[in-house]
Order: sequence, then structure tokens, then C-alpha cells
Amino acid sequence: MLPSVGGASFRRFGFVQSSIVSRWGEIVGPRYAEVSAPESLRFPFGKRAEGVLTLTVSGAHAVIMQHVLPEITDRVNRFFGYAAVARVVLKQGAVAQRAAPKPKLELVAVPAELGDSLKTIADPELKAVLESLARGIATNNHPLIGKIS
Repeated sequence: MLPSVGGASFRRFGFVQSSIVSRWGEIVGPRYAEVSAPESLRFPFGKRAEGVLTLTVSGAHAVIMQHVLPEITDRVNRFFGYAAVARVVLKQGAVAQRAAPKPKLELVAVPAELGDSLKTIADPELKAVLESLARGIATNNHPLIGKIS
């Protein structure tokens, strides 16, 4: 929905593809996405390569970000599939915090027929892994259930 609604605004601020804004956390990873946000991506006149990416960075993180600029440039270029960014400019400012989606966890009891057999396992790590496997098999949401039979 974001690309269709904000397409004109994104182009006005230098983003040909809105996906760099909406997928910033995937591009640079959660560690850098917490403290930075893309502000604009400007290309030389008549080109769609060798652009200048302007990032807003919060507070003292600008010093740290300065050291990882080559890595960020590589990640953005890998995202686009070509050398879209040649240089990154940092600006200090407030970065809006994005709410991270919380994974939906569903607790399922270990099937009774497997519960007794797991009691004899002495290694707690192995026991926990096998219990987790048994719970996964017991859930109805398991992708392989229905395909095996």
C-alpha cells in the first residue's frame, strides 16, 4: 500500500523506489536501522546510478555509522542490484522508532504418547530439542502435515 499512496512524495524527496524506505531494516539490518533512516537518494542529472544517499542518524551514532559506510553502500547496492549509490552523506537528527513486529507464539502440549518416552533422556538440551520437535509436529499449522499422508 505504501508505494501506491506515497509514490509522488517519495519521488519528490529523491526516492525513485519507496522500497528503500519501507525495507530499510532488511537492507541494513536491525542494528543500523534503529539509529538511521534514509532521507533522500539523489542521482546525477540524466543517470540512475552513482547516486548520493543521505541518511539521518541519531545523536552520537554518526561516528559509528561513519565507520560502516562502505558496508551500508554495499548492502544498498546489493538491494538495488547495481551500483545505485556511490556516496553516503550523514545528517544528525531524530530517527523515528519503528515498532518491531512481535512473533506470534503458540504453546502446544507435547503429545501424551511422546511425553513418557522423553522422560528417560538425561541430556537437558537434547530433551528440550526433542520436546520442541514433538510440539512442532503436533501443531495443525505445520507445513508438512497433510502432505506426508
